[in-house]
Amino acid sequence: MGMSSLKLLKYVLFFFNLIFWLCGCCILGFGIYLLIHNNFGVLFHNLPSLTLGNVLVIVGSIIMVVAFLGCMGSIKENKCLLMSFFVLLLIILLAEVTLAILLFVYEQKLQCCGVNGTSDWMGSAPASCPSDPQVKGCYVKAKLWFHSNFLYIGIITICVCVIQVLGMSFALTLNCQIDKTSQVLGL
Repeated sequence: MGMSSLKLLKYVLFFFNLIFWLCGCCILGFGIYLLIHNNFGVLFHNLPSLTLGNVLVIVGSIIMVVAFLGCMGSIKENKCLLMSFFVLLLIILLAEVTLAILLFVYEQKLQCCGVNGTSDWMGSAPASCPSDPQVKGCYVKAKLWFHSNFLYIGIITICVCVIQVLGMSFALTLNCQIDKTSQVLGL
């Protein structure tokens, strides 16, 4: 890879991370606004400290830190910052996959009970089940919800994954090119 390609990669990585850093600032600011004005309650009743404001502050802060590492690592050609950026993006990608699986498995909003219905339990159904005796199973409800939102879920998931994998690839490529450039220049 030539020096001009290295510079292009360096500035592309910097520019996109700068945009993500600014988005992280906006998310953090909106989260702080929600915390101050306390317009929204808790997201889950069994986790009272998990409010929308808290979630936005945490997400915004994480985005800002990761994007800062990407910006500074690329513009300064710092291998340590680039590898930190790569590792954090990898951890975030794995956390997103885990969260998607957990949300799918533990979704209670569908007003369902069991896999096939209340007949999955011998005797009475657990307290988490709706009181309606004709309630459908969670598998059927989740399948209907997933099929009705399949296109949107797929587009968002693919876009987020592509952006993260590209960021990881650019960071590793730039990291390798820094090594090669250092060897050529005798540093």
